[in-house]
Amino acid sequence: MNILMVMTSHDTLGNTGKKTGFWLEEFCAPYYTFIDGGARVTVASPKGGEPPLDPKSDTPEGQTELTRRFKNDSKAQAVLAGTKKLSDMKAQDYDAIFYPGGHGPMWDLAEDPISNTLIETFYNAGKPVAAVCHGPAVLHHAMFNGEPIVKGKRVTGFTNTEEEAVHLTEIVPFLVEDELKRLGGHFEKVADWQPFAIVDGHLITGQNPASSTAAAQELIKLLTSLPVGIN
Repeated sequence: MNILMVMTSHDTLGNTGKKTGFWLEEFCAPYYTFIDGGARVTVASPKGGEPPLDPKSDTPEGQTELTRRFKNDSKAQAVLAGTKKLSDMKAQDYDAIFYPGGHGPMWDLAEDPISNTLIETFYNAGKPVAAVCHGPAVLHHAMFNGEPIVKGKRVTGFTNTEEEAVHLTEIVPFLVEDELKRLGGHFEKVADWQPFAIVDGHLITGQNPASSTAAAQELIKLLTSLPVGIN
């Protein structure tokens, strides 16, 4: 199994003057789930190199067993520090694509034509497309057979109430929940901050940081059960 993980390169939180980027748990939990599941993982980002880490995700209270594992794993740190350029990635080299969240992707990956083409190419080939938390924002422009990929699909992502809880409703370019609904997705959610992942066909979405492991586990299950090219 070859999995492509796509990280944000965006580090500015709207016009607040604060920093953003990817959410640490949303990289670490899927990365180790994939590695431990026997997958080979390539990490890419629009600019290549080290992606910006949202400082709020690296607080003592934000640490998990897997973020602590990452802190002691020089090999994984080197992988993250040396992400490949997204423009050099080819869908035919991978079996699935996975997008961690953090607020960063809402500004760059949600509008990135290279990312969007990759998503559509994976999806059209029947290869799993997965995203967690703010990651589903990358489905913003993705189309399948002339309609939004999420149309008619069960999906989840960072909820309106979770965004309200972190006081960024007025800062983000759009609300993930509202946008997935606008695109015709059947948005589902559980209580704020609880793990929740949905699989519909070969589209996998997770609600929040706590859903990172669940979404990654669902991707591994899908890859081991689904012949390539079959929805």
